Amino acid sequence: MMNQQEQILVALQDLDLMLKEAADSQEQFEKLGFDVSGLDELRRARDQLLQRLDRTYLVHYEKILKRYGRAVTPVTGNSCLGCFAKLPTSYRSSLYEGKVRTCQNCGRILYYPDEPRSAPQAPPPKAGVGSRRGS
Repeated sequence: MMNQQEQILVALQDLDLMLKEAADSQEQFEKLGFDVSGLDELRRARDQLLQRLDRTYLVHYEKILKRYGRAVTPVTGNSCLGCFAKLPTSYRSSLYEGKVRTCQNCGRILYYPDEPRSAPQAPPPKAGVGSRRGS
């Protein structure tokens, strides 16, 4: 489960991507008649997130954002999805619980998305039930 700082970093990146996309396309949206007044609201939401984020993480986030365009990336199959480097298995241990982890290869901020819980499956059919032997 993600800690609060990881959640803020993921939300910050989402907001930054929305703001960048909206700013890049603002002129086109306005020509098409779309209302783009929500940008100020997104900026205010970003400012509120920044107030809750530890300064150390913000500095690292901004540095990596400038370098790669995306600073926060999920981990899947024990690999960083930013650079696809294999991560130490210890990153999943309680030693790192509550800490923001970074990729040792690219420096991106990592998070482990919550794994979906699978629905209970029906037990497999017993051998011999409904089967015809010796036909």
